[in-house]
Amino acid sequence: MTKHFISAILIVFTFFGQCVSAQTITLVNPILTGFYPDPSVVQVGEDYYLVNSTFSYFPGIPVFHSKDLKNWKQIGNVIDRPSQMDFMGEQLTRGLFAPAIGFHNGTFYVTCTDIDHDGNFVVTAKNPAGPWSDPILVPQVRGIDPSLFFDDDNKAYMVYNSDAPDHKPLYSGHRTIRIYEIDPVTLKVIGAEKQLVNGGVDLSKKPVWIEAPHIMKRNGWYYLYAAEGGTSVNHTEVVFRSKSVSGPFVPYENNPILTQKGLPDDRKDPITSAGHAQFVDGPDGKTYAIFLAVRPYEGNYYNTGRETFIAPVEWKDDWPIINPGSKEIKYAYEANFKEVKQKDALPQSGNFEYTLTFEKKLDPALLFMRTIDSSAFSLSPKSGLTMKLKPETIMELGNPSFIGKRQQHLFCTAETSLDFAPKSEKEKAGLTIFQDESHFYFIGKSIEKGKPFIQLYKSGADKKRMELLAQTPVNDASGPVKLRIVAAGDAYSFYFSKGNAWELLKDKVDARFLSTEVAGGFIGCLFGMYATSSGEQTANSASFKYLKYSGNDSIFKNK
Repeated sequence: MTKHFISAILIVFTFFGQCVSAQTITLVNPILTGFYPDPSVVQVGEDYYLVNSTFSYFPGIPVFHSKDLKNWKQIGNVIDRPSQMDFMGEQLTRGLFAPAIGFHNGTFYVTCTDIDHDGNFVVTAKNPAGPWSDPILVPQVRGIDPSLFFDDDNKAYMVYNSDAPDHKPLYSGHRTIRIYEIDPVTLKVIGAEKQLVNGGVDLSKKPVWIEAPHIMKRNGWYYLYAAEGGTSVNHTEVVFRSKSVSGPFVPYENNPILTQKGLPDDRKDPITSAGHAQFVDGPDGKTYAIFLAVRPYEGNYYNTGRETFIAPVEWKDDWPIINPGSKEIKYAYEANFKEVKQKDALPQSGNFEYTLTFEKKLDPALLFMRTIDSSAFSLSPKSGLTMKLKPETIMELGNPSFIGKRQQHLFCTAETSLDFAPKSEKEKAGLTIFQDESHFYFIGKSIEKGKPFIQLYKSGADKKRMELLAQTPVNDASGPVKLRIVAAGDAYSFYFSKGNAWELLKDKVDARFLSTEVAGGFIGCLFGMYATSSGEQTANSASFKYLKYSGNDSIFKNK
């Protein structure tokens, strides 16, 4: 009896162990939808931390946490104090380029480039949620996209994109990858700069924009991997290796290890412009690549910006291959480890909806332009978010009354409830879908000849005036009104409501005008709550009760 009982227990435990080991997870791409470009990731024990570029938006460099590489929760921002960095006067597509996060001996490091002012810098923290230190500048490192590598002997190195040899490019886009040893405590460079890569994989083919370099060590090899080809449709990821951190680095004969160029243009639900990758070990011990790519709705038109994706990595003959067996990036990958959902986290991948309320604090994902002016807004359970009308406009390079969230789907809806009584024709408040200072639409409330109107504007060509596209009178100047913007790929539609029924103000406005293809730059669209007095001083304000967002892209229906 005892023998049979023990055998039965062993069978149960064996079966239970098989069930546990057979747990699977579906990693849904993008793992961060919307304007989350230039990802960098680090593993610390069972935890993963990820950062992205934010350019001249504030707060800068979001920090995400995950246990499973799928469910990500924003836990803070690296640049969350105006005293850390000043973006005033900068275009929104400038500012902070390509952060990289690292960890060594109990300290977190983020390296980044302030492209127009401070250059390359390092900030540190004991807790990735913050607070992060003030920036420590590294002026000897001239270029962009710095990242840190910590070797087994506790030496630290900063690797980065830099100018062509002797500042004499052989062609447009000719760049190099260089390295400095750096003191991990003082963060000062040690010794002389060394060049690791000239041009890219094959200088004779005139490779362009070798950038976003990382170094990792595995099986006695030092791997230097980087983006090449520019951040648009020719984007690729390439890899080199060496037995020494200072080289010489030999390129992989089957480079690139990741790209979407060369695939059919008419393929269904295309993913393009993939590159700027970083490797990380998953909970299953296997290697994964976190990288940027985009989802165009037509040609190279996309409004959601560059997004964060994931794909498995296979090692063959001690070389990494991203997305083995298929050049085309998939919208979902299965992996053999358990899913760990994040408590109180806003959803970031697949189809989702949520409503932000403004009773006590702002969600850390919400963005201001260039800095935060805490005196210009307040939060309360009764009124929600009350924003003072500031003279600054979103067409200028200052700090207007604007708070935005990312457009995270090709097909989505943003809605708010506005309580605002305009007192002059220059006073306007409402909801904008915003790409940059000269590419946006704005539906809001104002008055004309003393009468209240709901108006739709398009950014003007001269960056000083907006073009009126449509308007309709409303019954009274006071009282709340609801505003809604609906994105449908290549079109936006604009609605308002004074009660329960929605009324269409203007249908199918050209969304390509807000695409990166038309606007240029490196950022994606935001839905923004906005209030302005258009250059005049006023004591007036506008209140936004909530911001509701709902996204439903067909590619995610079964994910």
